[in-house]
Amino acid sequence: MRLEAAARMDLFRKLWRARKLIVVVFIPLSLLPLPLIHPTSEACCAYVLMVTAVYWVSEAVPLGAAALVPAFLYPLFGVLKSSEVAAEYCKDTTLLLMGVICLAASIEKWNLHKRIALRMVMIAGAKPGMLVLGFMCCTVFLSMWLSNTSTTAMVMPIAEAVLQQLICTGLADSHNDSETTDPVEDYTAVSDKEDNLDKNQLELLYRDDSDCTKQELSTLSEVQTAEVNGLGLKPVSNHGFNRPTNGHLPQVAIEIPNVKRVKARRDSQYPTKRDHMICKCLSLSITYAATIGGLITITGTSTNLIFAEQFNTRYPDAKVINFGTWFIFSFPIAIIMLVLTWLWLHFLFLGCNFRETCSLSKKRKTKREMLSERRIHEEYAKLGPISYPEVVTGVFFILMTLLWFTREPGFVPGWTSLFEKKGYRTDATVSVLLGFLLFLIPARRPFSSSSSCRDTDDSESDPLAPMITWKDFQRLMPWEIVILVGGGYALAAGCKVSGLSVWIGRQLEPMSGLPPWAVTLLACLLVSAVTEFASNPATLTVFLPILSALSETLLINPLHTLIPSTMCVSFGVMLPVGNPPNAIVFSYGHVKISDMVKAGFGVNLIGVAVVMLAITTWGVPLFNLTEFPAWAVARNATGSL
Repeated sequence: MRLEAAARMDLFRKLWRARKLIVVVFIPLSLLPLPLIHPTSEACCAYVLMVTAVYWVSEAVPLGAAALVPAFLYPLFGVLKSSEVAAEYCKDTTLLLMGVICLAASIEKWNLHKRIALRMVMIAGAKPGMLVLGFMCCTVFLSMWLSNTSTTAMVMPIAEAVLQQLICTGLADSHNDSETTDPVEDYTAVSDKEDNLDKNQLELLYRDDSDCTKQELSTLSEVQTAEVNGLGLKPVSNHGFNRPTNGHLPQVAIEIPNVKRVKARRDSQYPTKRDHMICKCLSLSITYAATIGGLITITGTSTNLIFAEQFNTRYPDAKVINFGTWFIFSFPIAIIMLVLTWLWLHFLFLGCNFRETCSLSKKRKTKREMLSERRIHEEYAKLGPISYPEVVTGVFFILMTLLWFTREPGFVPGWTSLFEKKGYRTDATVSVLLGFLLFLIPARRPFSSSSSCRDTDDSESDPLAPMITWKDFQRLMPWEIVILVGGGYALAAGCKVSGLSVWIGRQLEPMSGLPPWAVTLLACLLVSAVTEFASNPATLTVFLPILSALSETLLINPLHTLIPSTMCVSFGVMLPVGNPPNAIVFSYGHVKISDMVKAGFGVNLIGVAVVMLAITTWGVPLFNLTEFPAWAVARNATGSL
């Protein structure tokens, strides 16, 4: 019996190790009777859609590879020609993404993002409540333009340095934890005490090459560079979390403290329980703020880009979604979510004593708050004075934003009205133009004998070295996301041509008795639940065609369901595997899964509630949601033919 049980367990282990291969082979074979028994275009398209969706949700194969399934199955089943499928894999948003990546490469190369983050935290101060709010504000701002993953990977080491300073000060002076003092009188004493602290406790978890061998490394995605944004992030093989990024930049390698260190930190490293709660609150606030910031701009996260391109492809006559309209709708959502999330985390981990944790008075501070502020000032001083490349990058950043806003603002004629031919220029035109110029503009100040560049050797040897090189661009360009988005376009095109979307819409006609807000709420709850276990881009790619067909069948403005669903698909914040920023924060060891579930559930409810509030209030006049639009009527009539 024991031998049989051992053999059975060994068989189960082998099957578990081969589970991905079993899914890859078993799913297509088990679904194959569908197109064989019903050899119609709808059945063949449904087969391709289900196989691709299962591959995405199960992650049996890499997401980019799974996105290539329509490229060979559609021609084999006669749904689309090979040339027609290939055309779906490169759209206008691909060029938009490439231009944004050029700017992001320049921002990270010259450490402009780190300067912005440290400056905003310096303004907020070191009181726990204000410190959390300061980190959240800078994370939201950076996540508007960089990927959620890159933003979290950049901000977390800065936050960790502050937290380590807090912990070390408490260990060194646990009896005087709550003692207050005058900043001027005790500054020298504080400096002497800090010099005697263990230097190893003040180091960032992201270390240099000499220290990396002492840590266990894990990665969210394979990268091809030796160092990212000056924080000592090292490329390693892709053996860790392999979830896709929520944004448009690739994931970066992160260091995960070894098990002994994490256990020691949770059990005994914190001087008091309050210190542990501060660490939990600050860590979780960064990942939530990165998610909130990604909602604000159309380029803030890949799911926004997927929605924009699929919507414009399905409804080409609808000229309502652009950078300006999306920003006007989403910015109030982000502000409300930021405040409510901060209040929720403060209540959950710091209590309700806002006067103590959020006081702006600088007259009386604890020694630990003074040391935390000093640590932040030291990190900022390491950056030195602002350099010429940072100024150029900042100018391009502002210029790109202004040109996006003023292209077609809606309430006044935009700069595109200066051209005779209309409809030729999009946000991608601006993005690619400015991105191209970054390859030409020298990184050294003109007519200057001394180099104004830091941390680069190219400008030392070549005075005309550009702001970014092709290697800088290639290092950050997320080709997997490009192919993933293209696969979504291909699936949408197949559903449209085969008539599958119309068939799905007819099956959903029994829901016609529900009011629009109820349909939208059900869609939001469904996608926010699914995205906790499946990747955000894959979830949205599967649901967009279904929700579009549902809206057309029920004669609801498609934007009423599509925009809220697109935003709610980013609310996978309850588990470490929900998205890469969650995994980065979890790796530092301050929080447990139970903490993430408890806090994330509240953030999820806040997000759905705020999105529903927005779509039923200021979203109505902005997108004219009370009427079934003419562009949707034309699409519905065409699809029913």
